Amino acid sequence: MNIARCLDTIDRLCSRPFPAEHGWSDVGRGGPGYFMAEMAEWAAADPDRGPGEPTADDVEAFREGIAQRLDERWGERPPWAMLTLRVRAERGEEIPEPWASISTLAYDLRIWEAAGTGRWVALGVAQGDETAPARLLAVVTEVDPE
Repeated sequence: MNIARCLDTIDRLCSRPFPAEHGWSDVGRGGPGYFMAEMAEWAAADPDRGPGEPTADDVEAFREGIAQRLDERWGERPPWAMLTLRVRAERGEEIPEPWASISTLAYDLRIWEAAGTGRWVALGVAQGDETAPARLLAVVTEVDPE
């Protein structure tokens, strides 16, 4: 996937109706008030990987390329750490979707309010461990992250 196609997917998700039920769609998971789309996946860093195969750092750089374009559209915002949400959930506080799910997958997010849509857009890099592929996730939701 390239940056232009990722931006196109985000734009489509900002205008598409949300699913009535939790489940899967053509872009990934979704439910009432949100979509969580897997934008790209790359193999994890591996000593046996071939030359030129992307690493988690490459996924992060790709995210920042998309983020730069979204900063130009909607204004620059600092990364938002997910640790606070994970701690709040561990203490029994109910965290709404999609924030509950994405907080367990990514360490931080880049988040924007998509002007004129009533929706929020977030980008995060999910990587479970050294053997799991790094994944670039995009969240589009009407649920305020605050």
